[in-house]
This record gives sequence, C-alpha cells and structure tokens, in this order.
Amino acid sequence: MPEPCTIPLALAGLSHHTADIATLEAFRFPDEAAFLREARERFRGVLLLQTCNRVEVLVQGDARSLEGFLREKGRDGFTVIEGEAVPRHLLELAAGIDSLIVGEDQILGQLKRALAASEEAGASCSTIGLCVRKAVHVGVRIRRETAINRGAVSVGSAAVTLAENLLGTLCDRHILVVGSGEMGVLVAQALSAKGLTAIYVANRTYDRAVMLADKIGGRAVNFKDLYRYIALSDVVISCTAAPHPVIREEDIRQVMEERLWPLDKHPRHLILIDIAQPRDVEESVRSIEGVHLFTIDDLRNVNDAAMASRRSEADRARRIINEETDHFIRLLRRTAADETLALLYTWAESIRVRERDRALARLGETDDRTKEIVDDLSRALTKKILSDVTTAIRARAECGDMTTAEALMRAITRGEICFQNEE
Repeated sequence: MPEPCTIPLALAGLSHHTADIATLEAFRFPDEAAFLREARERFRGVLLLQTCNRVEVLVQGDARSLEGFLREKGRDGFTVIEGEAVPRHLLELAAGIDSLIVGEDQILGQLKRALAASEEAGASCSTIGLCVRKAVHVGVRIRRETAINRGAVSVGSAAVTLAENLLGTLCDRHILVVGSGEMGVLVAQALSAKGLTAIYVANRTYDRAVMLADKIGGRAVNFKDLYRYIALSDVVISCTAAPHPVIREEDIRQVMEERLWPLDKHPRHLILIDIAQPRDVEESVRSIEGVHLFTIDDLRNVNDAAMASRRSEADRARRIINEETDHFIRLLRRTAADETLALLYTWAESIRVRERDRALARLGETDDRTKEIVDDLSRALTKKILSDVTTAIRARAECGDMTTAEALMRAITRGEICFQNEE
C-alpha cells in the first residue's frame, strides 16, 4: 500500500531566545558529519544547523522520534515543533527576524552550508533540500522588498559596536582580531572604518591572516605571537572555529603582568569579546584583575537597539512570510503527493510489463516491430488511465485533503472504493 500523502517534518533545538552561550555550547555536536550519518539511520533526511546563537536539527520524521533521538544523544532542555510550524519557522529564520541580530544576512549562507554538509554526509533528501532552498529564496525576497537588513549588523559588527560602547570611541585604539573565517572578515570590515591606530589579525594559517589584513589595511601576526599582541591591544575580538579555547587564563595572567607599569597600582584594562561557538576564551579569565570578558550573550543589548529601528520592516517581513508559508505548505504537500504517485506508477508499471509479456506470449513468435507496438500501446494506456487520477490526487494533496488523496490511492491499488462523492 502506498504511503500517506503527507511529509512529517520536525525541528528541535536551542537558540538565543531560551539559552545562554554556555547552554548552547554544551548542546552542540562537535562532529557534525558523524551526527548526520547516525541520524540518517533513523530519519529519511536530516539537517544540522549550528551557528553562534542556535543549534537546530531538522528531520523528515516525527517529533517524538526526534525528541527520543536527541535524548539518546544526551541532550535535553530543547524545544520541538512539527507539522506546519516547521516551514513557518524556517522562513522566519531565513528572513532574519528570528536572529539575535535582527535582519542579519549571514543566516542565508549558514543554511546553504548546512544543506551542503548534509548532502556530503549522505543525510539529506529531496524534502530537506526543498525546505532549505525555499527558505533561502524567501529570505532573499524579504531583503529585496523590505529594509530589514538596511543598517543591520551581523554578530561580528555588533561585537565592534559593543567594543565602541565600552571604550567610548575606537579612535587611536589597538584591536586584535583572532580568526579570519567568515566572522573574522565581518569583524575586520566593521573595524576598518573606525579610525583605529592598528588592527592586528591572527590566524593559525598565517597566509589567511595576511589576506584579511591586506584587505583592511591591518597587520597579520603569527599565531605563535598571539599573546604578545594581546598585550599590545586594547580590545581582542576572538572568533575562530577551534573546538577548544585558544585564549587561556594562565597565559592572560602573564599578559596582564606585562600591562602593569612599575608605578601603576592596577594593570591597563583589557577587553576580550568572544563571539566564537564553541567559546574561544576560558571563562576563568574573568577572575583576572583588569580583564573584561564579553560573549554573545552581551550582544543582546545591541540587538534590542537594532530591533527598535527595524520593527516596522520586521512587520512587513512577517506579512511576506504569511503569504509564503501557504505556498511552502502546498509545495510540501505536492512533494508528498509526487512521492506517493511514484509508488503508484511503479505499481502500474509492474502490471503493464506483466500483461505486455502475457500478450506477446499469446502472439507467439513476433518481430521487433510488433513488440514495439505492443509495448507502446501498453505504455499509452497506462499513462491515459492514470492521468486523471494523478491530477486529482495531486490537487487534493495540495489542498490538504489527505483523506481523499489516500482513498484514491487505495481505490486504485486495492480496487476499493473508500469514499463517496459529495452530493
């Protein structure tokens, strides 16, 4: 019997709305490929989205199974949504209205990379691909038709704004950026317009540090000299992709001793802004005199200010999302119908081939021309017989009338009449 004409979707995880950075860090899956491969054994398709302020798992499957799987993986405290709430959430996510920094554009690239990782691990499926592509398409439309990202800040540029708020001005300051990935580029670009005395860029791969430093008029430094340049800096913004802290308490204690002149009672203040996920800076550095550590959690105030200025644009974005959600759900229903219709056509093809072969056997010896004619006739009859019911099943599925769609399938494949026409 063909499967029902529905696609079960479930999404679970944590975000900045309900979890602080420590909770998010504990919830993360360090080996994404291994997680995807293991999840693929339980679900038809899986997507793992891990950013600075969210960890979410999307599956083609039911919510109860997803919840059980995550608990088996030692995760708890997460929220789960299913059904039609999933496509709406994906659209809000791609639009940037669910982001820590409202209107930020980085989520579009993050969704694309999450899909690419899923496909590479063999964990994706047509439905997961449809979900991501549709969400990204709507995200682009919203940015084109609204001003939600006009003047919007990324997490990287929000970190720069935070540093500026803490120091009053960044003019004539020395800033060190640790990491030259996507976030490092955003940070460096935001810093380049601030009239700094010096911008240093440190990265484990020196050539990448050189490339970024050249773009912004900064100076690349060898990673082995990291603490030397921390000692020279007023602000350090760290955003590497390292799986463990790269800035440690013991080394920072030595750095602060270098920042203390003989007649000074206290060392010069050092601001550390850690926007990496997982964390780059050991939490224990907070205990060191003169050190001020800030994390993604501290960027919420920057977002609150941004949200106030873009509230009307977010409302416009939600109107587009309302419109697109209905279309999204119809696409998903159509995909479900197409998958079920594929089973119908496979069933019909097996009957066609069987009856064709019987007919040819009754004809006895036949030439290739006769065989071709019989084969073409059987194909044409099968196609014409299924044409109307295909249209009907697809139409009922798109409208959400799964009962009738499934009854049509059963009526054909089992010879049952499972519904009555309305008067």
